[in-house]
Amino acid sequence: MQFRDRVVWITGASSGIGAALAKALASRGAELILSGRRMDALEAVKASCLELGRIDILLLPFEATDFEALPAIVVKAQQWKGHIDVLINNAGVSQRSLVVDSDMSVYRRIMDIDYFSPVMLTKLVLPGMIAQGGGLIAVTSSLAGKIGSKMRSGYCSAKHALHGFYDSLRAEVYADNIRVSIILPGYVQSNVSLYALTGDGGTHGVMDAGQAGAISADAAAARILRQLEKEREEIYVGTGAEMLAPWLKRFFPGLLSRFLRKQKVPGGAGTP
Repeated sequence: MQFRDRVVWITGASSGIGAALAKALASRGAELILSGRRMDALEAVKASCLELGRIDILLLPFEATDFEALPAIVVKAQQWKGHIDVLINNAGVSQRSLVVDSDMSVYRRIMDIDYFSPVMLTKLVLPGMIAQGGGLIAVTSSLAGKIGSKMRSGYCSAKHALHGFYDSLRAEVYADNIRVSIILPGYVQSNVSLYALTGDGGTHGVMDAGQAGAISADAAAARILRQLEKEREEIYVGTGAEMLAPWLKRFFPGLLSRFLRKQKVPGGAGTP
């Protein structure tokens, strides 16, 4: 799929990979719907995008867990240009806490943001894509969607669940000319660890060492879009040693398990 003149909706667009994807798509001539929680951050991303392309941009802020408001938000998005060609579910939250220290409310919040919100948004957008004869749906998972590691039990659970849902969806809508891609970043320079949830629902507030020296969000976005253009089903993004984890999980699971057991906590180790 080529993105010029396509209507592309990106959630989690106010920073990190989402903002980088918005800028890269603007340079390709896409018409953008940008969503996130903070209008001021979205305005800044919009300004950067407009420097790269003469395009239309709709800012549509919303809280990922406001499920009652989501149907009306989707109607606004669909009415803007009359259709949505590409949906990139990118919003999410990570975790930094041991199982024994994690309140059940933290698990529920992570599942709401990382799993139920993109699933609901996808279900609301899907009928329109079927009616128009096709589209592209992408979701940002993580290597945590393939590997379980310390301090991220809720996050890994939500990302594993995404794979089950979107793999099933891909099989169901292929005949409707709708393609489904799952994006699996390793470490990427972003604020994901800063805003990760702790065991009591607080904010981690620390930049993980693996992220500080990782691939930039702009470089990650460029790779993601190249692979989306090719309609890849799974898109791995990263340059660090963590990218070996899925390969080890498949061929040498015992070796990977021993490595994961030896990880030091808290912070700085494991998948993003």
